[in-house]
Amino acid sequence: MARVVRMAAAQLGPVARDEPRAAVVERMRRLMRDARADGCRLIVFPELALTTFFPRWYMANQAEVDAFFEVEMPGAETRPLFEDAKRLGVGFHLGYAELAREGGRVRRFNTAILVDTEGRLVGKYRKIHLPGHSAHEPQRPFQHLEKRYFEIGDLGFPVWRTMGGIFGMCICNDRRWPETYRVLGLQGVEAVLLGYNTPTVNAVIQEPAHLRMLHHLVTMQAGAYQNGTWVVAAAKCGMEDGVHMMGGSAIVAPTGEIAAQAKTEADELIAHDCDLDLGRYIKETVFNFAQHRRTEYYGLIVERVGMVPPPKDGQ
Repeated sequence: MARVVRMAAAQLGPVARDEPRAAVVERMRRLMRDARADGCRLIVFPELALTTFFPRWYMANQAEVDAFFEVEMPGAETRPLFEDAKRLGVGFHLGYAELAREGGRVRRFNTAILVDTEGRLVGKYRKIHLPGHSAHEPQRPFQHLEKRYFEIGDLGFPVWRTMGGIFGMCICNDRRWPETYRVLGLQGVEAVLLGYNTPTVNAVIQEPAHLRMLHHLVTMQAGAYQNGTWVVAAAKCGMEDGVHMMGGSAIVAPTGEIAAQAKTEADELIAHDCDLDLGRYIKETVFNFAQHRRTEYYGLIVERVGMVPPPKDGQ
């Protein structure tokens, strides 16, 4: 008997710098109610969903930066999401900036959580593949200072058994790295939940907009197929504080096919009946890891970080 979980990607349009968190949460609650009306059991919200994408600005004042972070989850403004999850029977994935006090010091992460249909926090993930730069680069049209404002995630890529399946999480740039999906796939993941904020324009080099969308989709499609898993990706998008952010929220099947995709750059819900057993034949045949992986030849993947080409002739 098929295990079908109707899942939704809850795309958010732009969130202005001065938009109160309570207003953003109300937008998310509306999408959650729509998801429930559509029969969904799980909804995926974007990366840093509660605020504008603040790493686009250089800020020297740490207090100014910390205003974008959450010191508790749930807090007073986000608690309604947890209450709605229990009342509606809809679990959710939420990305936010986390300020944690651990080991006697303050730590800051780009974080996502998974909450079940009873409103209980099931799992937490902290973003590992932080893109961008750490120093102010005024020549850029906008900054990408995730390496300045966040630490590299320290929780690895765990999975959780919940809501009838095996779920994993990643965030934005993580989706571009095959290692993300493979580590999750080696734990039997059946659905990868992720949120993202991706500028339409590459601030470093000229790159056509259609390639930006292609790269966004093809990495998720490859990761889904090569690990026999669903991928549910939600964008925060549109013209946000002067920077255009890419849409393209999508639900990708284990076959690599796009099952649903957003059509706008505004608040939009897309949903699909996801058969968690659909990827089983992929896991048992062409990507049967136990039978076909050759780890004795994969050493470079963990031994080497940067690319080292072979020596030139005569050297």
